[in-house]
Amino acid sequence: MGKVLIIGAGGVGTVVAHKVAQNPEVFTEIMLASRTKSKCDAIAEAVGGGRIQTAQVDADSVPELVALMKSFQPELVINVALPYQDLTIMDACLECGVNYLDTANYEPVDEAKFEYKWQWAYKDKFEKAGLTAILGCGFDPGVTSIFTAYAAKHHFDEIQYLDIVDCNAGDHGKAFATNFNPEINIREVTQKGKYWENGQWVETEPHEIHKPLNYPNIGPKESYVIYHEELESLVKNFPTIKRARFWMTFGQEYLTHLRVIQNIGMASIEPIMYNGVEIVPIQFLKAVLPNPGDLGENYVGETSIGCRIRGLKDGKERTYYIYNNASHKAAYEETGTQAVSYTTGVPAMIGAMMFFKGLWRKAGVHNVEEFDPDPFMEQLNKQGLPWHELFDVNLEL
Repeated sequence: MGKVLIIGAGGVGTVVAHKVAQNPEVFTEIMLASRTKSKCDAIAEAVGGGRIQTAQVDADSVPELVALMKSFQPELVINVALPYQDLTIMDACLECGVNYLDTANYEPVDEAKFEYKWQWAYKDKFEKAGLTAILGCGFDPGVTSIFTAYAAKHHFDEIQYLDIVDCNAGDHGKAFATNFNPEINIREVTQKGKYWENGQWVETEPHEIHKPLNYPNIGPKESYVIYHEELESLVKNFPTIKRARFWMTFGQEYLTHLRVIQNIGMASIEPIMYNGVEIVPIQFLKAVLPNPGDLGENYVGETSIGCRIRGLKDGKERTYYIYNNASHKAAYEETGTQAVSYTTGVPAMIGAMMFFKGLWRKAGVHNVEEFDPDPFMEQLNKQGLPWHELFDVNLEL
């Protein structure tokens, strides 16, 4: 049905490559490209069957991206590189007439800031080119936004309160490690918190608001309000929402390590001189921490991510909890990665499938909740991320 170019060969790129290869009726030709071709070659070999071609590309370079796209001529790019590279890849797509999908919004290298404004600014360009750009098609953002759209379509006349809850109850056996790119992960969880209430953003100190929440099959875990990018698009696309928050679990040991990293300046994104060489502390830290892609083998436990929603149906208040639990062990057995990579990579593949099937095609730049959630939800159950619903339960929030 279609030619797809995957850019990025980390943990998420590994999952995307495995899952697109599992669906040959949709993805007829596959290329995997990254800065380090040997990583792509190893993934292609693990997938097997000669299904995946590989290439080297610097995703910071529009000319390199354009040359690769003109050579391979994909219909769609799945961008699972770094968020810093979203705009260069979008520029190359526009130049080559290629459609676009990513899992995380653009952020500048020199500022830990999560906003869609840079990518939303491409709306007219993609519309004029007749190209589709699908933003935030991972799990959160991604599935959580689609869960919200599904709830709005089937179970609510008006969504009023939305709480996205993200629990990783896994254990990788390391003293300290991040579950995805350390630089992005640490920037995300150390910034100030922010949530939407009564038509405006409310800012909090990092980890200021927290409480234990019960997660299915896991039990109570201390959960912290942080800012997450999908809140920005969800309150825009569902204007009846009075309050929207994002909660994530952290263990005390993790938070202690995080505090130390911040206190000694290792979380800084400001360059410093060391022995006559300019280095960025957080990038140096990334180099010494465990590679998230290597955590899967000994990872036990599971993740639980979902939406707790309160609103109105037929004039009556209703509560609704929709979630997925994913096993680290099962993810490793299937793809050689842990569940955090798995839960991001599978939705990226499904979003691409929706595009190639003609179900999610709309010129312009769109967040995933702007499309029909039903066919996507159906594929979640088929592709390894089954979801569960609870009605009229205590949301604890």
